[in-house]
Amino acid sequence: MYKFLATLIYFVTNILLRKVKVIGKENIPKNEAFIVTCNHRSMVEIIILAMALYPREVHYMAKQELFKGKLLDKFFRSVNAFPVNRANPGPSTIKTPVKLIKENKIVGIFPSGQRADNAPMKKGAATISVMSKSKLLPAAYEGPIKFKDVIFGKEKCYIMFGEPIDSQSFTAQYKKNEAIEEITQTLESKTNTLIATLKHEA
Repeated sequence: MYKFLATLIYFVTNILLRKVKVIGKENIPKNEAFIVTCNHRSMVEIIILAMALYPREVHYMAKQELFKGKLLDKFFRSVNAFPVNRANPGPSTIKTPVKLIKENKIVGIFPSGQRADNAPMKKGAATISVMSKSKLLPAAYEGPIKFKDVIFGKEKCYIMFGEPIDSQSFTAQYKKNEAIEEITQTLESKTNTLIATLKHEA
């Protein structure tokens, strides 16, 4: 399902309407697994971020409330989403994304956990990067926050990628918990810089 929908949406947004502008493509790690993070204001950036990384697939961490009922559960899993209990995170919160990264896949996380720019980052993305020894690719989105505006509006959708954060360079200098804290602060700083830059560019 993911491949079909991604190809269809990519054709509409990137080729037919030419609505998606990607900045910093050179920062995307090639031929390796990584964690991509982004600011979160709506459902739109989830789709646009995936389009910016097309044809590679993104496996998104999503709140478990979205998976209620067999039909919704089946749909979200078919588009590469996996559930996380944000109120009481268990071992699967780490285990599932680490497994995906070991399978050379991209994991998508919105580390603020809420729909707002410049929101404080939670430590989940940094923890997973340390546990999986993978890079974090910070990204920022600027543009419409409603799908109807993406299709019918004049405003473009911007995604900007920053330089990857290598978790292993932090674990080489700090103990595990300190490394996670430092990575989280670095990710927050880089993301806020990307957001500010995009607001000026867009």
